[in-house]
Amino acid sequence: MSHGVRRALPCAALFLMLLALVVLRWGPLLSLDAAVSGALHRTAVASPGWTRVSRLLSDWVWDPWAMRAVLAVAIGLLVRRGAPLLAVWVGATALAGTALQQLVKALVGRARPVWPDPVDSAHYAAFPSGHAMSALVTGVLLLWLLRLYGARPGWRWTARVLVVLSVVGVGCTRVFLGVHWPSDVLGGWLLGGAVVAGSAGAYAVCARRWAPRAVPAHGA
Repeated sequence: MSHGVRRALPCAALFLMLLALVVLRWGPLLSLDAAVSGALHRTAVASPGWTRVSRLLSDWVWDPWAMRAVLAVAIGLLVRRGAPLLAVWVGATALAGTALQQLVKALVGRARPVWPDPVDSAHYAAFPSGHAMSALVTGVLLLWLLRLYGARPGWRWTARVLVVLSVVGVGCTRVFLGVHWPSDVLGGWLLGGAVVAGSAGAYAVCARRWAPRAVPAHGA
């Protein structure tokens, strides 16, 4: 079993545990969700300036479509570098993550928070957070690519900082804006982590078998 697959298993197990608690409507989890969301929503209502900044970041900079655009650029660069298998793999991972996320949303059907004085709105079911999952999948895929191609330590360190800020930031803004429960965000992170780690591990195995000289296979 590859390192990537071994890293995917804890994320998948934790996601399934959280999923069960959400489906079963476990009291302590619902109470914690309500307490955190309520406190942050009151702050958002009382701080219109921070709310506008959060909406800009959440609805534009860290929007799932913005994340897909970033991955599209990365896929184009991979094709230009002569790594079509890796380009297809990255695209397939992102598509699989989105499909899985939408499937879980439809099956769980968790309602989003409802407020008498909303500061933002969102569509579809709440669990897991698509914004949180998209940011994590995109960020970790980019870090994985930088590692595969041996990017300089400075570039990798800068990328890690940006990815952490984006992943944590989008999760916080979604709860702050009152469109997700905290457990929705955690679910998006865990499911995204399982998808990317599993994909990276599977790629390392397939690359060694299919095209050991055409594409990098280390770093999974």
